[in-house]
Amino acid sequence: MRFRRLIVCSILLALLPAAPALAGEPPSTSAPTASAPPESTPPAEQPSSEQPSPEQPSPGRPEEKLEEGLAVAEGTSRVIVELTDAAQTAPVAAQAAAQDAQVVLQPETQPAAQPFIVVEGTAEELAKLAEDPRVASIHRDRAYPPTAISSLPVIGADKVHAEGRTGAGQAVAILDTGIDRDHPFFGGRIVAEACFSSTEYDGVESLCPNGQSQMTGTGAADSEYAKCLVGGENLCEHGTHVAGIAAGQGGVAPGASIVAVQVFSRVNDEDACGAAACLMAFESSLRLAVDHVASLAPATPIAAMNLSLGGQLSDTSCDTSEEGQVFKPKIDDLLAKGVATVVAAGNEYFEGTTFPACVSSAVAVGASDNGDHIADFSNTGPLLDLFAPGVDIESSVPDDAMATHSGTSMAAPHVAGALAVLKAAFPDQAIGALVEKLKTSGRPFSYQAGGVQVTTPRLDLAAAVSGAAPQPTVSQSGPAPSESGPSPEPTDEDPQSEDPRSEDPGESDEPDPTPIPLPTVTVTVTVTATPPAAPSSVCTRGTAGTRMTAKEWAVEVYRGTGQLSDETLTCYLKLAHKTSKVFPELTKASSLGKAYRVLKAPKGARAKLDRALLAAWLNWAHGATSTLAPVQAAEKVRLTAKASSASLKKATAALGR
Repeated sequence: MRFRRLIVCSILLALLPAAPALAGEPPSTSAPTASAPPESTPPAEQPSSEQPSPEQPSPGRPEEKLEEGLAVAEGTSRVIVELTDAAQTAPVAAQAAAQDAQVVLQPETQPAAQPFIVVEGTAEELAKLAEDPRVASIHRDRAYPPTAISSLPVIGADKVHAEGRTGAGQAVAILDTGIDRDHPFFGGRIVAEACFSSTEYDGVESLCPNGQSQMTGTGAADSEYAKCLVGGENLCEHGTHVAGIAAGQGGVAPGASIVAVQVFSRVNDEDACGAAACLMAFESSLRLAVDHVASLAPATPIAAMNLSLGGQLSDTSCDTSEEGQVFKPKIDDLLAKGVATVVAAGNEYFEGTTFPACVSSAVAVGASDNGDHIADFSNTGPLLDLFAPGVDIESSVPDDAMATHSGTSMAAPHVAGALAVLKAAFPDQAIGALVEKLKTSGRPFSYQAGGVQVTTPRLDLAAAVSGAAPQPTVSQSGPAPSESGPSPEPTDEDPQSEDPRSEDPGESDEPDPTPIPLPTVTVTVTVTATPPAAPSSVCTRGTAGTRMTAKEWAVEVYRGTGQLSDETLTCYLKLAHKTSKVFPELTKASSLGKAYRVLKAPKGARAKLDRALLAAWLNWAHGATSTLAPVQAAEKVRLTAKASSASLKKATAALGR
């Protein structure tokens, strides 16, 4: 079976059937938070000047074309093969198939500047493909989950609507999980639909109603399509909720039109999803969807494209990353065509953003509540462009219902809708100037991030339209308290043979860890719907600040022997997966049982480095460290195909100090 298990970098939509975007509860401990200054980081996690550097291939060599880790990956990997010439799409696809690699996607049409195909292959097959001079580079086809209207007076939208400014004549493109086409909240204002839903022969199904990987036209983005339904729950709820915030009848731009684009695929893999099925948006689908929006822009006045999803975390601009080099030109091209790209910053309580919000020309949006506090789950820092309401936002969901969700997913469409209103009000101004108008007119939030003072404006649409001076600055002393309680514990996955945590540890050589306060990292979001939906949870980083050794983490993930709940530990693993290039791509540590095996450190320098790396990521997720630099430096060694035993041992020692 060629299907490579897909473990995404954040909690999956299938785990959140009632509330795809929600937030973690702030920890109640007094331990250091993620915003602690760098000097508070324990010495053992500080970057080391002795950290070995991976061996770099010389320019022009085939191995230079392969993303880090692909050369040492076991099994098969799903990758995007970048081509030097669009005319070579079919010949390279044929060559890949002849070399036993599986061609998953061969786009029928694509821009000449960034032609690609999607291939599933082993390390050997991909290395052989990299030798082809028509191949520019090969990197993983990553999958991104969604990040999850009483807020209108907060941003002054009610005053703007009273003046007759509703965004009429403009459109908002929603790249998400589709839309409930006949929901009364939209009033027949859906003007275009499309679907880009990557598929494979095993485990991944298209959410395009035609069963293919692409579809355009009426019904293409239908969120009530049968494959969206699992056990009576609609996995495609997220997009309808987001679209309602941006341009529903009670949304920010109730007069604007909607371009609905389904970009997710259904994955039927319990090990990957933690449930029978979940939704993932592959990079290849996003690329085609963004290009589709660009093709509509000349004829359709689209003010903003909304992406309430996110992948890898970054605390700096990601313009020069592999993904950034693909998406930044696309985002810039949309700007030139009058379309702003608005992206949710992420719900990880991290001083940075997820991808693609970290692209400098995107508009990165964090979440605040209606009392002008930064939401306890929201990512923060200088990469953010704006805050907008994202706590307890009521909007449309499939089956003509309404529901209340929280998350930066809910904040981003506030900004997308605001841009539609502004563009209708000031049609002669460039969209870049309108983005700046929102930023300069917003109410300043002042807070600490990375040991420095940061000011990020909160969306104020009324001030942007009227030209009024910004409201007084709000000093943020800390995250706003959450009133919701923790969600129920999740069920165990495969409690017999697959998870050693179900076994009796017997006489273990693991020392008993010092009792650790249980950080609360989840939150219940109550959904008001017909019928009422059950609460769901997502996770955010803890701030308990207690650093643990690999042995102590092994005790934690072994059932019944630690202090942290299964839910908290699963959350920590998902956060590690979101940013790590090693977990689970190389180690397959997608579950607590598999994480236990990694932490038990079998013999071998590479396995021992995996153990140290996983412990370091768990400490970061636990809030015991605030910097990613040391662990990312060690990962570069682990991802090097020809890393020596000495360099692996040196990297392990550096993490242990």
